Amino acid sequence: MGGKRQIYKWGDRKKILLLSIIFFSLIAGITLTLSTPSDTVVYVASNGSGDFNCDGTDDQVEINKALAYVAENPQFTTVRLQGPNTYVISNSVYIGSDTVLEGDPTVVIKLEDKAGWPLEKPLITQMDSAGNNNIVIRGFEIDGNHDNNNEKSRGKGYYNLINFLNCENIKVHDIYMHDSHGDGLKVIKCSGIQFYNNRVYKLGHDALYAIYSSNVEAWNNKITCRTNSGLRVYNTNHVKFHNNIIDSEGEGGAGIEIQKIGPSTVMNDIEICNNLLYETNAAGVWITGYGSGYSKDSARDIYIHHNKFYKSGINPGADWAGGIVLNGFQNTLIENNKFEGCYGAAIAHKQVTEEFLAPGTGYTTLVRNNIIMNTRFSPAAGEGYAIYNKLENTHSFNLENNCLSNNAGGNYLGASSTSDIEADPELAAKLNKNESLGEDFPWIEAMSAGPQTPYEIDESRIPEGQGEDFKSSLQRIFSEFLRSLKRFFLSLSMQSDEIENFKIALPFIISDNRLRQEAPNMTLSENEYIDIGKKSDGGIYRGVILFDLNSFNQTDRIEKATLSLFWYYPENQTRTKDTVLEVYRPVKWCEEHVTWQQRETNIPWKNSGGDWYDRNEVFQGSTPYATVTISGDEIPDNRYYELDITELIQEYASEKHENTGFLIKAREEDGNYIAFYSSNWQDKSQRPKLTIEYA
Repeated sequence: MGGKRQIYKWGDRKKILLLSIIFFSLIAGITLTLSTPSDTVVYVASNGSGDFNCDGTDDQVEINKALAYVAENPQFTTVRLQGPNTYVISNSVYIGSDTVLEGDPTVVIKLEDKAGWPLEKPLITQMDSAGNNNIVIRGFEIDGNHDNNNEKSRGKGYYNLINFLNCENIKVHDIYMHDSHGDGLKVIKCSGIQFYNNRVYKLGHDALYAIYSSNVEAWNNKITCRTNSGLRVYNTNHVKFHNNIIDSEGEGGAGIEIQKIGPSTVMNDIEICNNLLYETNAAGVWITGYGSGYSKDSARDIYIHHNKFYKSGINPGADWAGGIVLNGFQNTLIENNKFEGCYGAAIAHKQVTEEFLAPGTGYTTLVRNNIIMNTRFSPAAGEGYAIYNKLENTHSFNLENNCLSNNAGGNYLGASSTSDIEADPELAAKLNKNESLGEDFPWIEAMSAGPQTPYEIDESRIPEGQGEDFKSSLQRIFSEFLRSLKRFFLSLSMQSDEIENFKIALPFIISDNRLRQEAPNMTLSENEYIDIGKKSDGGIYRGVILFDLNSFNQTDRIEKATLSLFWYYPENQTRTKDTVLEVYRPVKWCEEHVTWQQRETNIPWKNSGGDWYDRNEVFQGSTPYATVTISGDEIPDNRYYELDITELIQEYASEKHENTGFLIKAREEDGNYIAFYSSNWQDKSQRPKLTIEYA
């Protein structure tokens, strides 16, 4: 029987092999038909197969030879870097006019260790100092190698990744750029700039910085800020920033920065729309006009619409935290945006420092048809106002038909409205749950503003004329399909039956809530910590946490799941007893209303402090799914503590049980109080996380 099964197995493989040959022949023929003619491309490689071949040292030499060859021979258009390979450069890469510099997805251009370059020397720049035109850079990774060049300061102009001066028609797209000292793309006195489909992570300055430029557009970028802003323009006009996702990890400045100084330039055509500004360190959008006197006609008509601002302004020491902070621009229109959980104020007129003093008076901002909810207190930025006018002598708001709900400091300071609406409790609950409210809902556009999840980029909104043409699109699709088929058939040819495992982290929590015995009817979902155990002079504390597991299904094989909690309190004192953390499967609860007494509004727990099932399916049982002991003699040691919850995640993924999250408690609740950072904590690297290995 075993022999027959083996014969059938190899017979199936022969069939698969024949089918694969047919597939490859068909796809290769189509791809060759659609592809760019090979005589227009110059190849750079590291394995001897290229027209120019690198050796891993001073790789810019061969890359620049290839780019020079294309510049000197107009029948060539493209230099393609072949991967997988890391091209280490010790000098700049120079690109000329009418040239495409592209790479395989497995290609990295990396700054060498201890480069010691002078100020304003970039990794990639123009060939002609007077300017070049019609340049495309796409498809590979740029590693600024920050940590191995730490003798230089960030944000001072060292090691900008891409830099152009006096150039026209620049496209930078589908690039992963990260860990630099300076800007991602910096353009000065340029026009026709398109920056799209890029992933930008923790640069040393702005992801895109346009200075004295025009016709600048950025879309479908995912940017995590570190030192300054995500997208920034300085004395630049005809700008559109849309469909971007910008956040921070507790560092950096504003998500988007619009800056005008003096009378030398006009800025009256700037649009910011359909972006998600998520947990930016300072303002989600900062707009400032300042310096010597200028006409209001030269700084006006910024249009901000259909954006989502979520927990913008997480830095408690930043006076310019919040959703939108602005001064010095006339007739700014802010409409159909959703502001949720911003710090200090959702929208504010402020002068950030003495330097940013706007000339003159009489600046007005129109704010209409926005949803502004759950604005939070910030020690430096404000009590949590919907609208905050700190410049009443020089600036004013016109407020029309905004929907306001649960703003900690109140709806207005230095402003007022006769047409704004305060949401009633029923509407507020629906807003908090992001429920569909029907086409007749007055703020329906604001409800759907921005991307709908923190890491979703809506690529369908690339404007007409800026997407791929039909031929390029088909070429890309077939190329991706071919690579997928190759990976598939390679896996079939392997002798082992091993399944590839993937490790993923789920950093976003639907909710984590404190259950506090001494506040039995209070929902505690906004604190920056989760506490467990019992104080010697107080009540009992427990926590419930819910992660989104919708990306898994019954066919996924969960190999390992780990819940990690970052212990931070009590900082400098021991406890009278050990704290033994235990994880149970709670009865379904509502994140907006759960308390010590109730799991949902008017639906109490059967047992105060939460109902649960243990590992043996026993209601209120005492056999936890996971446990970890923290000695009473220990104090926080700046690290995560891990709980192996594999079995519970397997039950959720297989749909044996509905995902109701985790209930965390101490085994003995007496004299063993400790606290961990929650999902509201400002430093993302210390929040609760769930790590899952699955096949």
